[in-house]
Amino acid sequence: MERPRSSLAAPHTPLVVWDLGGVLAPSGQALSALAEALNLPEDECAAPYWAHRDPYDLGGTPTEYWSLIGEALGRAFDAEWIERLDRIDTAGWAVLAADSADLLDRIARRGTPLGVLSNAPASLAAAVRKAEWSTRFETLVFSSDLGLMKPDPQVYRAADQHFGRAPSDVIFFDDRPANAEAARAHGWRAHVWTGVEAAAQVLVREGVLEG
Repeated sequence: MERPRSSLAAPHTPLVVWDLGGVLAPSGQALSALAEALNLPEDECAAPYWAHRDPYDLGGTPTEYWSLIGEALGRAFDAEWIERLDRIDTAGWAVLAADSADLLDRIARRGTPLGVLSNAPASLAAAVRKAEWSTRFETLVFSSDLGLMKPDPQVYRAADQHFGRAPSDVIFFDDRPANAEAARAHGWRAHVWTGVEAAAQVLVREGVLEG
C-alpha cells in the first residue's frame, strides 16, 4: 500500500475511485469456479463463502477462512487444497472487465488520476497490485490493509490519507448503495454503480469526460 500522504492539500483535479468486485471486476466468477473445483452446486457453496467473508476481508488468513468453509461443507481442506481454493478465488476477482478497462483508459487519457477502495482479503490485494491493469491507478486501498470495511465511516477517512485528497475531490463508484451512501455522507461525490454506460454519463456531468 502506498505511504499515507502527510497532508490533504487537495489538487482540484478529482481522483476517480472505484470498488473492485461487481464494478471493475465481474461478480460471480470466483464462486462459480470454486463450486466447479469442489464438484458442488454453487448455491451450496455460496452460504459459507459469504458467511465467513467479512473477517477474511478484514485481514484474516486463507487458512482460517477456507477451514471454516470446509467445516460448513463437511470437508477438511489440507494446505494444498487451501492454496488451490485461494488461487481460484483470487483469480476470479482480480480480472478487469473489458468494458471497465475501456472506460478507465478513456479517463486516464485525459490525465485524471484513478484509485481503488475495495473490501478484499490480503491475497486478492496482492494479486491486484501485481496485475498489469492496476498500473493505471495512482493509489490502491483495501480493507485488509486498514482492518476496516466499507461502509464503516472510518474507512473513508483513512482512505483520504492514502489518496491525499480532500473528500470533495473524490468521485467514487460502488455497486452497494450502503457503501455509496456512507461515502456521500463523508463528503465524497459517490455514485451507485449500475454499469459502464451510466458511469460514463456521470463522469461527463462531473467534467471528467467529454460528452
